[in-house]
Amino acid sequence: MSDAGESPPVSPGFLLWHATLRWQRLIAAALRPLELTHVQFVLLAVLWWFTEVRGERPTQRALADQAGTDRMMTSQVLRALEGRGLLERPQHPTDSRARELRLTPAGADLAVRAIEVVEGVDRAFFSTVPEEGGLEQTLQALAALEPERPVPRNVTDG
Repeated sequence: MSDAGESPPVSPGFLLWHATLRWQRLIAAALRPLELTHVQFVLLAVLWWFTEVRGERPTQRALADQAGTDRMMTSQVLRALEGRGLLERPQHPTDSRARELRLTPAGADLAVRAIEVVEGVDRAFFSTVPEEGGLEQTLQALAALEPERPVPRNVTDG
């Protein structure tokens, strides 16, 4: 029997889980005064990038694909943002099944403010990590993993 004060074995996934939870809590707290959830922020920020940086008017599908979000959930969140007057979702001019997305001036303004807030949280959160450790490269490699790739089973898992 092990000591009650002993810690459970630590794995990279467990550490990533805890770091992610801590980062998500900080982001949520920073976005609360702007009345945005983390998912709302991501969709608004990616839409801002599409429209302001790339000069495009994406469809909901393109936005969900770029953001890495579920399409149905994306549609629901966009309806909520539309209800707040932050974006418009008119019918796509050439595809009757699609919606084209446009930020309103209020949406573009909020996106810029929220991006600044989140970038500030990121700078503070990740500033404690030594640069020579290759954190950015590691995160890029993890983000690039194929979601469909099967996870190897441990031989002892039965």
